[in-house]
Amino acid sequence: MNVQSSSNIYVRGYQLLTRAAESLQSPFLLAVRLYWGWQLMQSGWGKLHNLSGVTEFFTSLGLPAPHFTAIAISNLELFGGALLVLGLGSRLIALVLTGNMFMAYVTADREALASVFSDPGKFYNADPFTFLMASLLVLLFGAGYFSADRVIQGIREGRQSRRDSRSTPQPAAA
Repeated sequence: MNVQSSSNIYVRGYQLLTRAAESLQSPFLLAVRLYWGWQLMQSGWGKLHNLSGVTEFFTSLGLPAPHFTAIAISNLELFGGALLVLGLGSRLIALVLTGNMFMAYVTADREALASVFSDPGKFYNADPFTFLMASLLVLLFGAGYFSADRVIQGIREGRQSRRDSRSTPQPAAA
Protein backbone atom coordinates (compact mmCIF):
# COMPACT_ATOMS: atom_id res chain seq x y z
CA MET A 1 0.00 0.00 0.00
CA ASN A 2 1.51 3.31 -1.02
CA VAL A 3 1.39 6.61 0.88
CA GLN A 4 -1.19 8.11 -1.49
CA SER A 5 -3.74 5.32 -1.01
CA SER A 6 -3.27 5.19 2.77
CA SER A 7 -3.77 8.96 3.11
CA ASN A 8 -6.80 8.64 0.82
CA ILE A 9 -8.27 6.04 3.20
CA TYR A 10 -7.76 8.42 6.14
CA VAL A 11 -9.38 11.29 4.24
CA ARG A 12 -12.39 9.16 3.28
CA GLY A 13 -12.66 7.85 6.84
CA TYR A 14 -12.57 11.35 8.23
CA GLN A 15 -15.18 12.52 5.72
CA LEU A 16 -17.42 9.60 6.72
CA LEU A 17 -16.98 10.44 10.40
CA THR A 18 -17.79 14.12 9.69
CA ARG A 19 -20.97 13.23 7.76
CA ALA A 20 -22.08 10.86 10.51
CA ALA A 21 -21.48 13.47 13.22
CA GLU A 22 -23.27 16.17 11.21
CA SER A 23 -26.27 13.88 10.74
CA LEU A 24 -26.57 13.67 14.54
CA GLN A 25 -26.50 17.45 15.11
CA SER A 26 -30.25 18.06 14.77
CA PRO A 27 -31.31 15.05 16.86
CA PHE A 28 -28.81 16.12 19.53
CA LEU A 29 -30.12 19.70 19.55
CA LEU A 30 -33.67 18.33 19.76
CA ALA A 31 -32.71 16.24 22.78
CA VAL A 32 -31.02 19.23 24.45
CA ARG A 33 -34.02 21.45 23.78
CA LEU A 34 -36.57 18.88 24.97
CA TYR A 35 -34.76 17.90 28.14
CA TRP A 36 -33.47 21.27 29.30
CA GLY A 37 -36.53 23.15 28.04
CA TRP A 38 -38.69 20.82 30.13
CA GLN A 39 -36.39 21.30 33.13
CA LEU A 40 -36.62 25.08 32.77
CA MET A 41 -40.41 24.87 32.49
CA GLN A 42 -40.55 22.86 35.71
CA SER A 43 -38.23 25.29 37.46
CA GLY A 44 -40.32 28.28 36.35
CA TRP A 45 -43.55 26.53 37.34
CA GLY A 46 -42.14 25.72 40.78
CA LYS A 47 -40.99 29.31 41.27
CA LEU A 48 -44.38 30.69 40.21
CA HIS A 49 -46.03 28.49 42.84
CA ASN A 50 -43.61 29.63 45.53
CA LEU A 51 -43.23 33.31 44.76
CA SER A 52 -42.92 34.24 48.43
CA GLY A 53 -39.94 31.92 48.85
CA VAL A 54 -38.32 33.09 45.63
CA THR A 55 -38.92 36.73 46.60
CA GLU A 56 -37.35 36.08 50.00
CA PHE A 57 -34.31 34.44 48.35
CA PHE A 58 -33.93 37.32 45.87
CA THR A 59 -34.22 39.78 48.77
CA SER A 60 -31.39 37.95 50.57
CA LEU A 61 -29.25 38.36 47.45
CA GLY A 62 -29.90 42.10 47.46
CA LEU A 63 -31.60 42.09 44.05
CA PRO A 64 -33.61 45.20 43.21
CA ALA A 65 -37.41 44.81 43.16
CA PRO A 66 -37.20 41.21 44.40
CA HIS A 67 -40.91 40.40 44.00
CA PHE A 68 -41.02 41.74 40.43
CA THR A 69 -37.75 39.96 39.66
CA ALA A 70 -39.14 36.70 41.05
CA ILE A 71 -42.20 36.98 38.80
CA ALA A 72 -40.08 37.91 35.77
CA ILE A 73 -37.53 35.11 36.24
CA SER A 74 -40.25 32.54 36.96
CA ASN A 75 -42.08 33.47 33.76
CA LEU A 76 -38.86 33.59 31.77
CA GLU A 77 -38.00 30.05 32.83
CA LEU A 78 -41.54 28.73 32.29
CA PHE A 79 -42.20 30.31 28.90
CA GLY A 80 -38.56 30.32 27.78
CA GLY A 81 -38.41 26.60 28.49
CA ALA A 82 -41.60 26.09 26.46
CA LEU A 83 -40.11 28.04 23.56
CA LEU A 84 -36.97 25.90 23.72
CA VAL A 85 -39.06 22.72 23.67
CA LEU A 86 -40.90 23.96 20.58
CA GLY A 87 -37.78 25.34 18.97
CA LEU A 88 -39.56 28.66 18.44
CA GLY A 89 -37.53 31.86 18.53
CA SER A 90 -34.74 29.62 19.74
CA ARG A 91 -31.71 31.83 19.37
CA LEU A 92 -33.44 34.87 20.83
CA ILE A 93 -34.75 33.02 23.88
CA ALA A 94 -31.39 31.23 24.25
CA LEU A 95 -29.69 34.64 24.37
CA VAL A 96 -32.04 35.83 27.11
CA LEU A 97 -31.68 32.55 29.04
CA THR A 98 -27.88 32.71 28.71
CA GLY A 99 -27.94 36.17 30.23
CA ASN A 100 -30.26 34.96 32.98
CA MET A 101 -28.01 32.01 33.86
CA PHE A 102 -24.91 34.18 33.80
CA MET A 103 -26.63 36.57 36.21
CA ALA A 104 -27.59 33.58 38.37
CA TYR A 105 -23.86 32.86 38.67
CA VAL A 106 -23.07 36.51 39.43
CA THR A 107 -25.77 36.91 42.08
CA ALA A 108 -26.26 33.48 43.66
CA ASP A 109 -23.11 31.48 42.79
CA ARG A 110 -20.40 34.13 42.69
CA GLU A 111 -17.89 31.84 44.40
CA ALA A 112 -18.44 29.17 41.73
CA LEU A 113 -18.06 31.75 38.96
CA ALA A 114 -14.84 33.08 40.49
CA SER A 115 -13.43 29.57 40.64
CA VAL A 116 -14.04 28.74 36.96
CA PHE A 117 -10.26 28.35 36.39
CA SER A 118 -8.95 27.63 39.88
CA ASP A 119 -11.55 24.99 40.79
CA PRO A 120 -13.59 24.12 37.66
CA GLY A 121 -15.53 21.43 39.52
CA LYS A 122 -17.13 24.09 41.69
CA PHE A 123 -18.12 26.01 38.55
CA TYR A 124 -19.72 23.12 36.66
CA ASN A 125 -21.40 21.69 39.77
CA ALA A 126 -23.26 24.96 40.40
CA ASP A 127 -27.00 24.95 39.63
CA PRO A 128 -26.92 27.33 36.63
CA PHE A 129 -24.22 25.41 34.74
CA THR A 130 -26.29 22.93 32.75
CA PHE A 131 -28.96 25.51 31.90
CA LEU A 132 -26.21 27.89 30.80
CA MET A 133 -24.58 25.25 28.60
CA ALA A 134 -27.90 24.21 27.04
CA SER A 135 -28.74 27.84 26.32
CA LEU A 136 -25.31 28.42 24.80
CA LEU A 137 -25.64 25.34 22.58
CA VAL A 138 -28.94 26.56 21.17
CA LEU A 139 -27.65 30.13 20.88
CA LEU A 140 -24.58 29.05 18.93
CA PHE A 141 -26.00 26.23 16.80
CA GLY A 142 -29.69 27.10 16.54
CA ALA A 143 -32.61 24.82 17.18
CA GLY A 144 -31.79 22.29 14.48
CA TYR A 145 -33.94 20.77 11.77
CA PHE A 146 -36.64 19.44 14.12
CA SER A 147 -38.00 22.78 15.31
CA ALA A 148 -40.73 25.33 14.75
CA ASP A 149 -37.99 27.74 13.63
CA ARG A 150 -37.16 25.38 10.76
CA VAL A 151 -40.84 25.02 9.77
CA ILE A 152 -41.22 28.80 9.70
CA GLN A 153 -38.01 29.13 7.71
CA GLY A 154 -39.33 26.61 5.16
CA ILE A 155 -42.60 28.52 4.81
CA ARG A 156 -40.77 31.81 4.34
CA GLU A 157 -38.41 30.32 1.76
CA GLY A 158 -41.38 28.84 -0.14
CA ARG A 159 -43.15 32.19 -0.20
CA GLN A 160 -39.96 33.93 -1.29
CA SER A 161 -39.36 31.48 -4.14
CA ARG A 162 -42.98 31.89 -5.33
CA ARG A 163 -42.59 35.68 -5.14
CA ASP A 164 -39.30 35.48 -7.06
CA SER A 165 -40.82 33.25 -9.76
CA ARG A 166 -43.74 35.69 -10.26
CA SER A 167 -41.42 38.70 -10.53
CA THR A 168 -39.17 37.03 -13.10
CA PRO A 169 -40.21 38.22 -16.55
CA GLN A 170 -41.57 35.41 -18.71
CA PRO A 171 -40.47 35.24 -22.37
CA ALA A 172 -43.15 36.29 -24.81
CA ALA A 173 -44.94 33.49 -26.62
CA ALA A 174 -44.08 33.27 -30.33
